[in-house]
Amino acid sequence: MSNVILCDIGNSFLHFYYSGRIWREKPNEISAKKPHIPIYYISVNLNYEKKLLDSHKKCINLEPYVDINTSYTGLGIDRKVACKAISNGIIIDAGSAITIDIVENNVHLGGYILPGISSYQDFYRQISYALDVNLDLSVNLYMPPKNTKEAVSFGILKSILLMIKHTSQTKKLYFTGGDGKFFAKFFENSIFDNTLVFKGMQQTLKEIEKQHN
Repeated sequence: MSNVILCDIGNSFLHFYYSGRIWREKPNEISAKKPHIPIYYISVNLNYEKKLLDSHKKCINLEPYVDINTSYTGLGIDRKVACKAISNGIIIDAGSAITIDIVENNVHLGGYILPGISSYQDFYRQISYALDVNLDLSVNLYMPPKNTKEAVSFGILKSILLMIKHTSQTKKLYFTGGDGKFFAKFFENSIFDNTLVFKGMQQTLKEIEKQHN
């Protein structure tokens, strides 16, 4: 099943993978793909999923075939697939929301969810117009802030980083998602891998292929 297109349908974009290339498309601007190449997808957005299905006939939803060892109830398909990509470690998917999942010996032990950076900023705006400031990603996280912009930036970033640090201990960290590369630089035992979900999808395809041989 090597000649396939993989698609991760999120809440903002559709992310595609084909022959080592990754790109994203807006749901209203899905480009035409080669009709003879099947698209295997996962989705967390039913409206965007429908747009993909309307634009391409050969689409297969991988969700029914994704199986992981976990006692977590309601684990999203994107998190399930990412967990299939590693045997041991912690996965941090930093996007619209930040999900943290712990995997040990191919078993998903559990995880939690934080707001993404943009969601944090929305919360501050709702509190007061005075807190509606641009985020300073270079704020010094080891010194007390001296102004509102620094204070908001410090509060957002430090709270996220400390939660991850508390969870990680000495475990290896796998960052993915739009803000994953930024957060990964704060941890020595980390890597940024924007193919993590696609690796999990590929692992699922291998398991399907094995069952049919």
